[in-house]
Amino acid sequence: MGWPPWVGRVVRTVVVTGFVLGATSGASRWQPGATPMTPLAGAWLAATGLTLLAVHRFPLTIFLVTTASAFGYYASGLPGGPIIVVPTIALFLLTRQRGPLTAGITGAVALAVLYLAHIVATASFALESGAGFLVVWLIAVIGIGTAVRYQLDALAARRGQADEHRHRLAEQERLRIAREVHDVVAHSLAMINVQAGVAAHVADRRPEQAKEALLNIKAASASALNDLRATLAVLRSGQDKAPAPSLAQARELLDHARDAGLTVEVHGEPGVLPAPVDAAAYRILQESLTNVVRHADRPDRVDVRWDRRPGTFTMTVRDDGRGTARPAPGHGLRGMAERATALGGRCTAGPVDGGFEVSVELPIEGEA
Repeated sequence: MGWPPWVGRVVRTVVVTGFVLGATSGASRWQPGATPMTPLAGAWLAATGLTLLAVHRFPLTIFLVTTASAFGYYASGLPGGPIIVVPTIALFLLTRQRGPLTAGITGAVALAVLYLAHIVATASFALESGAGFLVVWLIAVIGIGTAVRYQLDALAARRGQADEHRHRLAEQERLRIAREVHDVVAHSLAMINVQAGVAAHVADRRPEQAKEALLNIKAASASALNDLRATLAVLRSGQDKAPAPSLAQARELLDHARDAGLTVEVHGEPGVLPAPVDAAAYRILQESLTNVVRHADRPDRVDVRWDRRPGTFTMTVRDDGRGTARPAPGHGLRGMAERATALGGRCTAGPVDGGFEVSVELPIEGEA
């Protein structure tokens, strides 16, 4: 836990004021011919230094006040010392907060006022040798303050970009986990719903078939629970322990569809696919079969076609549900499209003659 901002301001003010008092007192004591330190000088120096407590709120005003105080001190004949440090810090902070333009104009006005005061006091327009030093001092302090300002702005911008990047990655991870949970739950619940309907329908007349349906419900729920546990482990640990689905496990999906009363025909072989393509194809196949069970109008048959060409893998899932209309985009269809788009592919879904078809094309990097 960091210190509150006011602590730094108090420490800065105390250190600067102590330095000015100590250096002035030492100079008055050890330098030959120096003016002795007096209570008035000490009070003047302390009051000037303590104004830095408010410089974060009123940087322009504090710079003008400390500048007038410093040069009034030097003109008073009191013991010489580094009181110029106080307006220097005020000018530096003014540059950091308001920018070099405001600081430059304010500094130029302050020097002009000091020059007019010099004319009034001496009745002479001649500049003393220290005038050049004041101009160089003004330019140097504003230059350093500007450099620090730009550096801090760049650092803040990089931090903002890093925060935005982390937020975007976290959002993408949440969407990925949401898709995984949706696919697992939707598929399993659809199959459980169908099997429960079968069991309820034949429980009295064909108890053996009802028992088989209940066993299928048990298997589907156990598989769903295992996938959910693995997915939720990502949320608990923050590590990449999510399930790694693969078309090598497609037989289980196809068997679930067959258990739901569908005739499933498979054409072609997917072959060995890169892990991201393999996982996306599995989830799209899972969602497609789930949609057939949940939304198709009295389907009897589902054809799954895999085609592997150099650099491209395509998959088509087509059912013969009658009277199927174009569905409203939901989480399932949106999730399939997002999976394909994330890999640079495309996924289309819509009614065809005598049914509904999902077609996905995924690029395979490294193949020509």
